[in-house]
Amino acid sequence: MARPTPPTARVSLKGAKALRKGHPWLYRTELLEPPQTQERGAVVPVVDPQGNPVGQAFYAQRSPLALRLLTRKGPAEEKVDEAFLRHRLELSLARRAPLRQRDGVRLVHGEADLLPGLFVDRYGAGLSLQTLSEGMDVRKEWVARTLAELTGATHVVCRDDASGRDFEGLTREVKLLHGQGEARFSYHEGENLFEVDLLGDMKTGAFLDQVDNHVRAGELARGEGLDLFSYHGGFALALSRSCDSVLAVEQDPKASERARANAARNGRTHVTVENANAFDVLRRFSESGRRFDTVVVDPPGLAKRREGLATALRAYHELNLRALKCLRPEGLLVTCSCSGKLTREAFEEMVLSAASDAKRPVQILERRGAGLDHPVLGGLPETEYLKAFFVRVLL
Repeated sequence: MARPTPPTARVSLKGAKALRKGHPWLYRTELLEPPQTQERGAVVPVVDPQGNPVGQAFYAQRSPLALRLLTRKGPAEEKVDEAFLRHRLELSLARRAPLRQRDGVRLVHGEADLLPGLFVDRYGAGLSLQTLSEGMDVRKEWVARTLAELTGATHVVCRDDASGRDFEGLTREVKLLHGQGEARFSYHEGENLFEVDLLGDMKTGAFLDQVDNHVRAGELARGEGLDLFSYHGGFALALSRSCDSVLAVEQDPKASERARANAARNGRTHVTVENANAFDVLRRFSESGRRFDTVVVDPPGLAKRREGLATALRAYHELNLRALKCLRPEGLLVTCSCSGKLTREAFEEMVLSAASDAKRPVQILERRGAGLDHPVLGGLPETEYLKAFFVRVLL
């Protein structure tokens, strides 16, 4: 008796070419025939207009991103099941072997680890899990159990409260998937010790993509330091290694308190935390003549969608213009963007435009991005979302 044919997605020639070249997802507009299934997050074969196999993908019932490619092999060549996904998780963990000494590290980085829509951060014995695809969303209970088994984690927290879930047509939620009680853990960034509440803090707990940039800023900083959009004080505590004083500015009251606690925990008595709006503080300092030797500008993503890019660039320009005006000659500016829609080239052009408007000649010391645990998938510029420029003001 012949096996039943699984529900199949037939895609356009353009879509098939993109998937074959390594692009990991396809918009619903490229679907010629959707798979006839009501199963959420189903794994479906994908074929081109002529019926030639392209691979297998997660199919989303509602998301504009209808298909997320899992393998270029068809069902006859490779079975996509729990054993398949477990092997992908094992490979992702193995890639972090060079970072095994870190107790704060990203273990899974979505499409870049060939696990579309799955992001997992480790903080000591706790894991923070985020799903941004329907296929991973329906499997997150299994993923949590498997990761707890593979890592020995005592807690796995679901942090599915990001705005990206709205785009995918998924509900937001925060809950404990594995373990009991509170989910507070400690981790290190270099010599500094931080505490996170995986159920209560923003994002997945902290900003692990910036850890290497925090450490590098601490190596180059000097004099009086200013850390804007400080969150839990990652840059501020790093700057405190070599700065005489550091002012950390954070608008969220809860994050401000955590930054103060982290500074006290590490004995950084020369770090002061101000609960205020960074735009207002910069405007006040630039107009009053307050000057610093090191300034960090690390705002949240200002361009969530391409249509908001022009507005975001104006905000970035204002921030960097005023930050440059607040720097003494030979001062260091560390300026960052985590907006995936803003290219590295456009960000650099904005920084140089701000320097020109501020009438400050600058050197670009380093162009940096996220750390080794946040790899970039070749052919997918969106995975190179983080930009961190280290700039010296000459005069």
